Amino acid sequence: MRKLLLISTVFAVGLIFIARLFYLQIYNQDPYNLYEDNAIRKVFDYPKRGYVYDRNGKLLVANQTSYDVMFIPREVKPLDTLEFCSLLRITKEDFIRMYNKAYVYSPRLPSVFIPQLSREEYGLLQEKIRKFEGFYIQKRSLRDYQTTIGANVLGDIGEVNNAIIEKNPYYNMGDLIGKQGVEQTYEEVLRGVKGIKFIQKDRFNRDIGPYKDGIYDTLPKAGRDITITIDAVLQEYGELLMKNKRGGIVAIEPATGEILAMISAPTYNPNLLVGRQRTRNFSKLYNDSIAKPLYDRGLQAMYPPGSPFKILNALIGLQEGVVTTEDRFGCNHGYSYGGRKMGCHGHPSPLAMNGGISNSCNAYFANVYRRIIDKYDDPAKGMDIWSNHVKSFGLGNYLNNDLSVGQPGKVPNSKTYDRVYGEGNWSSTYNLSNAIGQGEILTTPIQLANMAAAIGNRGYYYTPHIIKSIEGGKIDSTFTQRIYTTIDKEHFEPIVQGMFDVYNHGTASTVQIPGIEICGKTGTAENFTKIDGVKTQLTDHSIFVAFAPKDNPTIAIAVFVENGYWGSRFAGRIASLMIEKHIKGEITRKDMETWILTHGLESEYAKPHSGQPFTINKGATIDIIDISELEKSGILKSTKDIKQKDSINIKPKSTTQ
Repeated sequence: MRKLLLISTVFAVGLIFIARLFYLQIYNQDPYNLYEDNAIRKVFDYPKRGYVYDRNGKLLVANQTSYDVMFIPREVKPLDTLEFCSLLRITKEDFIRMYNKAYVYSPRLPSVFIPQLSREEYGLLQEKIRKFEGFYIQKRSLRDYQTTIGANVLGDIGEVNNAIIEKNPYYNMGDLIGKQGVEQTYEEVLRGVKGIKFIQKDRFNRDIGPYKDGIYDTLPKAGRDITITIDAVLQEYGELLMKNKRGGIVAIEPATGEILAMISAPTYNPNLLVGRQRTRNFSKLYNDSIAKPLYDRGLQAMYPPGSPFKILNALIGLQEGVVTTEDRFGCNHGYSYGGRKMGCHGHPSPLAMNGGISNSCNAYFANVYRRIIDKYDDPAKGMDIWSNHVKSFGLGNYLNNDLSVGQPGKVPNSKTYDRVYGEGNWSSTYNLSNAIGQGEILTTPIQLANMAAAIGNRGYYYTPHIIKSIEGGKIDSTFTQRIYTTIDKEHFEPIVQGMFDVYNHGTASTVQIPGIEICGKTGTAENFTKIDGVKTQLTDHSIFVAFAPKDNPTIAIAVFVENGYWGSRFAGRIASLMIEKHIKGEITRKDMETWILTHGLESEYAKPHSGQPFTINKGATIDIIDISELEKSGILKSTKDIKQKDSINIKPKSTTQ
């Protein structure tokens, strides 16, 4: 009985082995198993990456040939490391480090040893590569930037890390992937699909030809070209205007939501992140914690919106029926409440809505804001209704765009103040700064540009987006759908007229462009930081939002210039020049252009802190905007003895402007 059991067991085990061998060698022909076969070498054939064009068909990003030194760790035989390292211009320590890293990843799969050889390096190594068993050269494409602009828009490509490989099996060690900008957002469109060749090896580990005559080999599929919405000429001009300044510009076409320009300053040449110097250059850019060139200020920097936010409060006041365009409010250099005062610059008083907008009166909008919140018995309800109106313009969220980075900004609601003061323990005077775009409100330049587009469209906007077309494909349908605000269309016309009068006789009267009807709003946002644990006020930010022409606008724009003093000093000039460049294709305000190109803010950024007191001398000459903006910014404490047309000189104490 025992003898029979033993024979049966041996027989059963034998059948199992035979069945398994039959399955593996005869029945199962799944090419996926080829990746596990040590007798077959896998060679990837990388596709051409798709090209990137601007909205007018200008080529921005192409490809250039590059060569990677590849190796399979377990196949590396003893070699002359001194000669090998000399050819590749690396040290022996580098050799050991890279070998160990690849061996940990996989001893039997190919890894990149040295990426992106130049043609000269390739030529030297190609003649001797046969001497170094386990190593071979693989050709692939690198990016070739046909421009020096738009680094934050275009992005770059870099080597995948372990986290990406684990998440997406398409990628292997040494593969390249879009890291930022459109390269990242449209990676799957641009990259194409890798091809692969399976090479049979003999028992001596020598290549003997294609596995099964190449029936499992695949050809690479080229990536698709894309056209982005950016106007390269406008983008280049915006970057020029922002030289020696920090901040962001976003310009949008209101009729489509297409982003015309997206400037972040300071910027860098995208060609710095190509080739073997990429890692070194990226480290330099990344470690610049002062200028932060890799930080996209147009999408990520959250600033108080300042006075441009007042136009939203005017719209909400009209929608809620708490104010009319004819209601007038007095202003005695500010608005007094609860023993405190919100200051304001000198202007005519009292003011109706048009004058409140064109003169940027703080007292006017403090009254409007209080009426909105106090309309309801419970201020929490009023606050939430106000908050929902604000959010309907795209503030307080990511906008669901196709950009690789962004920030949501901040729009407070009742819960915000319940957490601070306790439920039922606050009223509209506790957050009155919201009336003038300070307080707890934070916005990004792209959000304010989108807000301007919605006002220019009289109540709706399209999701801002960077893609215009995809070769052989369609863009996301959500980009062609209108998004309506909570404000009825009839309330927009008086606001538009008020913004138009900002240019006619208001705070932007000195930055007009002949022949173009521009609607805009200046902003001067207070700027605080902590220095040695103490809250310190720095020089104000310069902000400007606008759209043009007044009817059927073709451009909406937001400009933020950090530490730019006041709205029309830097941001207003830049916005007007960008609008003229877009609409006319040329600049007629050469005086304004020259001023911007010759005035930077390096000395301001070099200060340990700004907001220093100023001395004012009558009679000297300076290219200046209107006096009301100076007084509003705090530089002038009084304008009693200075008329609107007077020339004045402004000098920071102990510094040179």
